[in-house]
Amino acid sequence: MKTVHVSRSRLGLFVWASTATISTVVALFSYRYLAGQGPVPQNIAANRQFDPWIAVHAAGAATALLLGPWQFWPGLRARWPFLHRCIGRLYVSGCASGGLAALVLATGLSSGPVAGAGFAALGLAWLMTTGLAVREVLVGRIVSHRRWMIRSFALTLSAVTLRIYLPLSDVFNIEFLIAYRTIAWACWLPNLLLAELYLWRRPTSVLVAHSMTPSKG
Repeated sequence: MKTVHVSRSRLGLFVWASTATISTVVALFSYRYLAGQGPVPQNIAANRQFDPWIAVHAAGAATALLLGPWQFWPGLRARWPFLHRCIGRLYVSGCASGGLAALVLATGLSSGPVAGAGFAALGLAWLMTTGLAVREVLVGRIVSHRRWMIRSFALTLSAVTLRIYLPLSDVFNIEFLIAYRTIAWACWLPNLLLAELYLWRRPTSVLVAHSMTPSKG
């Protein structure tokens, strides 16, 4: 049993490290919109709401993507609860600004209403899951807070899956508009389903144990 526990711990650390690395790379690359530097995909540049909303969205989403993994780092809350709360507030602010800007940008897409509806639904789901996570922690329901934060970050990771699916559509020679309209939904729905599967398989007792980890300071 001890060997199984060690193997799971190593697997968990590998998954966390991989997610944090990819998230950091995508987040830092996305900050280019704030400086007005680097390439801008044609379909994004064609968005009728591009200025200033792409910068607002990039700033919020990139910040949430950059900070999100650290909220799941084992021991952070136990050792540095104040830092955990500060990162959490910044993460929520990033989700709020990124999600609201996403709703505006969804109205200006040049790729049609199907893609617009997909990204608008993502923005709403992102705002809702993050808002519920905040509500739960404010009323002291820590286990429920953790569950909603997992859902929220799964949606934050749509920024990563989007950038995986787009090159794959080129590899398989799928016409751009068809691919983009599909990816507008595919970049986040499977993420949310995987989060639900994880929560379903994850014993509630484990989440309770994590939430009751003694804090210092």
